[in-house]
Amino acid sequence: MTTVTTGTAPELHSPPTADAPVALTRRPGRWIDGWNPENAEFWNAEGKRIASRNLGWSIFAEFLGFVVWQLWSIVVVFLPAAGFDLDTGQIFWLISIPSLVGATLRIPYTFMVPKFGGRNWTMVSAALLLIPTTALAICVGNPETPFGVLLLVAALAGFGGGNFASSMANITFFYPQREKGWALGLNAAGGNLGVSVAQFVVPIAVVVFAGATLNLPVAGWIWIPLILVAIWGAYRHMDNLSTAKADIAASLAAVKEPHMWLLAFLYIGTFGSFIGFASVFPKLIADQFPEFSTIQVGAASVSLAFLGALVGSLARPFGGRLADRFGGARMTVAAFATMGVGTVLVILTLPLQSFMLFLLAFLVLFIATGVGNGATYRMIPTVFALRSGAVDAHSSGSSVSVQRQTAAALGLISAVGAYGGFLIPQALGLAKATYGGYEAGFWVFIAGYALMLGLTAAFYLRPAATGGQRV
Repeated sequence: MTTVTTGTAPELHSPPTADAPVALTRRPGRWIDGWNPENAEFWNAEGKRIASRNLGWSIFAEFLGFVVWQLWSIVVVFLPAAGFDLDTGQIFWLISIPSLVGATLRIPYTFMVPKFGGRNWTMVSAALLLIPTTALAICVGNPETPFGVLLLVAALAGFGGGNFASSMANITFFYPQREKGWALGLNAAGGNLGVSVAQFVVPIAVVVFAGATLNLPVAGWIWIPLILVAIWGAYRHMDNLSTAKADIAASLAAVKEPHMWLLAFLYIGTFGSFIGFASVFPKLIADQFPEFSTIQVGAASVSLAFLGALVGSLARPFGGRLADRFGGARMTVAAFATMGVGTVLVILTLPLQSFMLFLLAFLVLFIATGVGNGATYRMIPTVFALRSGAVDAHSSGSSVSVQRQTAAALGLISAVGAYGGFLIPQALGLAKATYGGYEAGFWVFIAGYALMLGLTAAFYLRPAATGGQRV
């Protein structure tokens, strides 16, 4: 039953059990009270429809966030042709600084949904994307723009990276425990897909909209209408949940939980690898295989780098779905093993100078990062439910307090993981500057994946560590 009221939201403390009655109420500002997705009758009758609507607009807004976040990964490839004189170190800084800022912004963004509401913050965070897109369009139109200004504008793209934390923290409240992996995977995949779309669309746009020449400002201007649509969609169609209230005690508990930091470290390996490799892939292809690296779309030459982010994005929800079925720990271990193999293949293909083998090896690596993203993220609610004493942590709902700890952990873990987007380009840039090639950087990544695989198996696969429960 749904009713409308103008009262204040009740503070919920009891667990949202499957048999608890649901009396959904709505308040002005699109606030919803009494949300309980664990109740199957409510979920099938009304809850799933509401959650799906919020998920759809969340995906769209997050998609644009990732587009803006990664614009510079493809724009930098065109800067020399546009008249900019930049050395290799400066280019790698322009690639990596959005990830550094975006990862840092994810920390405060995590707490914006509890403070302002999921719908309200989606509107604000989408509106903030207008700043980096407009600034990019202005600064890249003038080759005399100082590097310091370019770096500052690239840093503003970090606004797009922050969106992920608030979006994921919001969506986790809408879905029952048994479906969180698929829902979070879809939400994240929609966002991750923005990387691929930006890398495919921008090369076409900057040529086609300029009459077969080169007009870099278009790379910023073309996204503004879509950002305005996202703001309107959040205002008109999304909701705020009263259960997603700020809970300082829960947030502090999440920070003090050692497993949160362990999961964050694992997420550096999965998501950090995805966003790091996605941002640097256009540069790697341009350096190693400039003559084989593009396809012709009309008058535009499009970098095949978009394929990496594309397959990684599409793999993410399936990683979540497989984790729902088999357990996040098993799929995360499989992902790290495949990532290690994929990275070895990348190293082996470099001396062969075979672009096709290089591309295939990287696609294996990207698919593994996508599966790992979904699987590792699915582990978070399970681990927190397990730590709270849940009998069936993988499938059963947990108390509102634990849900809030989980939401805080989701955002914080996404923040720590995103630092991989800064570390990977910097490591590869350092390897290139020091040794003249990228191989040393890739060997460091392989060692990291082996360590992460071992930690996942030790803490989340052994029955003695999990009390016999599936994580």
